[in-house]
Amino acid sequence: MPQPTQPVPGAVQCADVSLQLLKANDWAARTVRDRMAAHGVMLINLTSSAGSGKTLLLERTVVALKDFCRILVLEGDLETERDADRIRRHGVPAIQITTGTTCHLEAPMILQALERVDLADYDLVIVENVGNLVCPAAYDLGESLRVTLLAVTEGDDKPRKYPRMFLSTDLVVLSKADLLPHVPFSVDAAIADCRAVRADLEVHVLSAHTGDGMTRWLDWLRDRMAALWTGEPLAPGASLPDGEGLPTATAHPATAG
Repeated sequence: MPQPTQPVPGAVQCADVSLQLLKANDWAARTVRDRMAAHGVMLINLTSSAGSGKTLLLERTVVALKDFCRILVLEGDLETERDADRIRRHGVPAIQITTGTTCHLEAPMILQALERVDLADYDLVIVENVGNLVCPAAYDLGESLRVTLLAVTEGDDKPRKYPRMFLSTDLVVLSKADLLPHVPFSVDAAIADCRAVRADLEVHVLSAHTGDGMTRWLDWLRDRMAALWTGEPLAPGASLPDGEGLPTATAHPATAG
């Protein structure tokens, strides 16, 4: 029997609008990036799957850096202000972006959030994206740098299973390293998977819970902020795999003294 070809009453035939959406997002991302550049602000887009430890890493990071630079955190979640509240408890301003059913942040959302602040008051904006290794990879937020967490509890095979995220990131952080004795995770295999996706991808291993590896992560951030403020390229030693040779960055003038 021939099947009906007309739309069912009440149904909607959707056109593929993904390209148009991404074009609109790219315009908003350029606007965000231009605003950041005009104020000398660095924007970090922190990505990962849900439960990888992004918020705890953020808490440890803002506590360590809040006397070094002026920080604003933008928290992305489907609902609640729980993560923003965790950041605020440390005396650092945080804006919660609730996305409803959207599984990622988009650049227009960042623009809306930034309308509530004066960027002249900040040196560093950190965006905690919605926990998801798929959709956030496609959306430029206007970031200066993208950092992707991979928790050791997730398995060491994720970089090649979700290559777009790992292709587009500037740094991979293997998080929850304190659990390595208790889970079947090979750091060497995870690093090899990352390098199979992109040969020059930098990888850190840390535990925000115990603090192991945090110094290298904080040095990485300080050095990139100092390079932005001074306009000088990073010294060659700033990219050494073992984290040695990193210059000691001075605090931003606005926080000094």
